[in-house]
Amino acid sequence: MLPRLEGAPIGASLPLSDVLAELPFDQQGLVAAIAQQFDTREVLMLAWMNRAAIEETLATGFACYWSRSRQSLWRKGETSGCRQRVVETRFDCDGDAILLLVDQLGGACHTGRPSCFYNAVRGERVEVISAPIQPPIHQK
Repeated sequence: MLPRLEGAPIGASLPLSDVLAELPFDQQGLVAAIAQQFDTREVLMLAWMNRAAIEETLATGFACYWSRSRQSLWRKGETSGCRQRVVETRFDCDGDAILLLVDQLGGACHTGRPSCFYNAVRGERVEVISAPIQPPIHQK
């Protein structure tokens, strides 16, 4: 479905319902979702979404993912209060990844850090590059 837009001009569109119906979910019915802070463009986390999570996110304006460990919907911030208000939702060119531009309220990572991407390769070592901004959350 989305490859039809590859050569399209700005403003071309497809019905959302058609795009959702044609998303190339994996064998578990999931698609990768990246959360990015809308104003700083910092990448916050990678999670997974099924069709129900996508629909809930679009309907509520708050990020909802699929927890592979719990096998259930994971409403980001439901227990921690660290919610993600969705500013914009984007699909990549072939629809196998979703980008959520969010306004992160509190830390995005269960460690209490602002981003899950706090381990940076520095030569032959991996270095922690950010500190927690709140106590760790023990349930993802």
